Amino acid sequence: MIAVQQATPIPDPLSVPANAPEHCPGTESELAGKADACAGCANQEICASGVAKGPDPALPFVRERMSTVKRKILVLSGKGGVGKSTFTAQLGWAFAADETLQTGIMDVDICGPSIPTILGIASEQVHASSSGWSPVYVQDNLGVMSVGFMLPSSKDAVMWRGPKKNGLISQFLKDVDWGELDYLVIDTPPGTSDEHLSIVTYLKESGIDGAVVITTPQEVALQDVRREIDFCRKVGIPVIGLVENMSGFVCPSCKHESQIFKPSTGGGRRLAQDMGVDFLGAVPLDPRIGKSADYGVSFLDEYPDSPASIAYLDIIDKIRLKLGD
Repeated sequence: MIAVQQATPIPDPLSVPANAPEHCPGTESELAGKADACAGCANQEICASGVAKGPDPALPFVRERMSTVKRKILVLSGKGGVGKSTFTAQLGWAFAADETLQTGIMDVDICGPSIPTILGIASEQVHASSSGWSPVYVQDNLGVMSVGFMLPSSKDAVMWRGPKKNGLISQFLKDVDWGELDYLVIDTPPGTSDEHLSIVTYLKESGIDGAVVITTPQEVALQDVRREIDFCRKVGIPVIGLVENMSGFVCPSCKHESQIFKPSTGGGRRLAQDMGVDFLGAVPLDPRIGKSADYGVSFLDEYPDSPASIAYLDIIDKIRLKLGD
C-alpha cells in the first residue's frame, strides 16, 4: 500500500531560488546554523535549533514508493564524457526488450540531463495526477524521469546548489508513480557529490542492488574511476562490475579495430583487477552509437551486428547473472 500524500506540483526549475549558502555545512553538522556561511541564510534559526537534524520526512514515502521496485541499479563514473548516459539508455532498452519486464530510467544528472535526447523523448513533458508524477514512456514498459522534461527549452541552464538538487531527487523517488518495476536504472553525473549522496541516503532503507562503473581506457579517466569505486565501498554500494567504453575504434566498413584512447596503464581490465571488482566487458567505439543517441533510437535495435552491440548484450547478460536474474 503506497503512503497517501497530495500530488506535488511540478516545479519550474528556473524560478526556484537556491535555498542555502554555497558553503552550507549541512543540517547534520554540529556547525549547522552556526558556521560563517550560515550568516544571512533563511534557514539559520531552524538549523541552529537542532530541529533539522531529525529524520527526513520524505523517507517513509520513498520507502513505500520503492517497495514496488525489484532492482535498483546505479550507473556511475567519476569521470565525465565516458558514456554513462549512453550505457544507461542501452541497458534500459535491453531490459525493456523483454516485454514481460517493466523498466524505469531515472536521470539524476540535474545540470546535464541528456537521457531525454538519447531516448528520443526530449520534447515530452511530465504530468501530475492524484497518484504522483507520471514518467514519460519511451514504450509501454520503459518509463523515464528527468529534469530535462521540466525545462522551458534545451538551452536553459540549471544553476542549483546542493539543497535544490537533493530536493528534486527526493521528489523523483517519492512523487513519481513508477508502479511495479523490475528494474530502475539510475543515471548519475560525474563525481561523488550531492546527487550521489542523495541517492544513497534516500535509498538506504530500500536498498541499492549495485552499481555499474563506466570508464574509458586512458589513465586520466581511470584516476577518477578509482575514486568512484572507493566511494561505493565507503557508502556500502555493491559494485556489480566495471565497463570499459570506447575500447578501440571499429571501422564500420572493414571492421578493423584501432586504439583511439591508448590504455597506457592497462585500461579498465587492469583497473578492475587492481581494485578487486569484476570486469564486465569492453565496448568498442562505433560512430553509429553517437548517431543513434542524437536521433533518439536504440543502437542495439538499429545495428545488432555491430561489435559494440554484441559487447553491450554480453555485458548486460553478465549484469543480470550477477543480480541472480
